[in-house]
Amino acid sequence: MFETSNLHPKLCAAFVDLKWTKPTEVQAISLEPALAGKDLLISAETGSGKTGAYLIPALHHIMSETKPNASVRLLILVPTRELALQVKKDCEALCRLSSIKSVIIRGGQEFQYQASLLRRNPEVVIATPGRLTEHLEKGTADFSDVEFLVLDECDRMLDMGFREEVLAITSKCTGKHQNLLLSATLKHKGVATVAKSLLHEPEFIKVKNEILQQSIEQQVIFSDDVKHKETLVHWLLTNETFEKAIVFTKTRVQAERLGNVLRYHKLKVNSLHGEVEQDTRNKIMAKFREGAVDVIVATDLAARGLDIDGVDLIINFDMAQSGDEHVHRVGRTGRAGRSGLAVSLVNSLDYSLMSSIERYLKLHFERRLIGSLKAKYTGPKNLKANGKPAGSKQKKSADGSKKKTAKKSLRKNLGKRKGKEMPTINQPESGGQLPIKKKKLNHAPE
Repeated sequence: MFETSNLHPKLCAAFVDLKWTKPTEVQAISLEPALAGKDLLISAETGSGKTGAYLIPALHHIMSETKPNASVRLLILVPTRELALQVKKDCEALCRLSSIKSVIIRGGQEFQYQASLLRRNPEVVIATPGRLTEHLEKGTADFSDVEFLVLDECDRMLDMGFREEVLAITSKCTGKHQNLLLSATLKHKGVATVAKSLLHEPEFIKVKNEILQQSIEQQVIFSDDVKHKETLVHWLLTNETFEKAIVFTKTRVQAERLGNVLRYHKLKVNSLHGEVEQDTRNKIMAKFREGAVDVIVATDLAARGLDIDGVDLIINFDMAQSGDEHVHRVGRTGRAGRSGLAVSLVNSLDYSLMSSIERYLKLHFERRLIGSLKAKYTGPKNLKANGKPAGSKQKKSADGSKKKTAKKSLRKNLGKRKGKEMPTINQPESGGQLPIKKKKLNHAPE
């Protein structure tokens, strides 16, 4: 429980206001080593409370030891603007009763305005790597007093090509500081490299959010092509009961096209992707929170960092490219103990990817059929009735011994000629009759 952790009274009061009665699993495991000053390498999925896992110990330290003349004390690097906004929201809620100030440094804002924010020496800076690197190059940022360095969703930052920027920024944190690296997966090669160069004798914490899987119903609907998927999305949005929905596409072009199709059908929809200006993004998200818009069509840009109350329907127009990305998409729903529905539209090009995600998550998505929109495509032809690939292990006979294969039988029969054993012949995998090739002789037989 939070009250038994001897945290700063202002933090405990904030917990009461936020109705945080007890820490999540990742918070409970990481709190003690973080408060002890250890470097942490944390693997936790979306919705697990990982933001609080690093904000709580860092803010406790800052509140407990005031340094009015210090520059930035807590530096948090995040991959996207949306995640930066979410982290700032959580930080402000926890600091409401203190004088701690936090700022966001990210693309889409006037550079000089950001420089003026940094000159005021805020205790907390939440930044995307690209824009923060510009401030370092122009000397408008000072990280010599940083006491806590957090890399949130490090795998995502590396996937977006920010490796050099991340390393350049961390090298400017020249004082003695504690490092906390968070990633959805620790198998990412780039994460291992950064962790090795940055962390000193870290404590490894891995939490799999089982609640996420239990609270979210996951379904698959087979489809034939893009137009069929668009029709299915429209049907789902007009027949399912939901408060807010997010539809994920692979490309911004498809996000815009689908948004236009749904608006044509009088649905309250906006599109969100990397080329939408920040001011427009903010307006879209404000409308989404307020209910003026109840459907967002988004690329994976929005899969991380969006924490919107009331999202209870996720539609994967295109399958995510990995199990981790699928978890981040689906994790937009089923939050805070609520239930959610995630529907993936799968055609012949998506099936293998969907199967790999099922294996990764150790789940079998429910197959759903909409009678009036039944697809011609029903999955690979070599599937058993239970939906698993045909083909298989060797069966055993009643006495438990393995049956002879066609390959072994063929070898045995070939060997029994004139009472002599023939040498082993490489047979085709399927067994059966051997192909016979006629050779042209270049000389008379002996």
